[in-house]
Amino acid sequence: MSTLFRLSGARGDDLDVATWFEASDDAIRCLTLHWFERIRACGLDVVELIHDHQPTACVGAAAFAYVAAYRARAAVGFFQGADPADPAGVLEGAGKRMRQVKLKWGQPAPEAALVDLIAKA
Repeated sequence: MSTLFRLSGARGDDLDVATWFEASDDAIRCLTLHWFERIRACGLDVVELIHDHQPTACVGAAAFAYVAAYRARAAVGFFQGADPADPAGVLEGAGKRMRQVKLKWGQPAPEAALVDLIAKA
């Protein structure tokens, strides 16, 4: 049995994802655009969709990363986040597979660690 989380309907340049980013001038949501663009740039086979109200990136049907915006913070999450090494210790969460990096307005993002985690995902 595969441990990959699969979603159907992902495609390149999804209109719903674009609308999610454009729907608000919320600074927290704007924080996530930079990171979702980094995720998109992982390869020509990266496709996207909205899953659980959040922009989600997949390779084929296999979801690998998402961004989320909440009232007081944002997050970059990984569907197989429990698997990669995290030497910087930035991943949070206690789920069986998923982990996220929390981003707070006015605090620097762990840039190098996030770039590394995105590449591993």
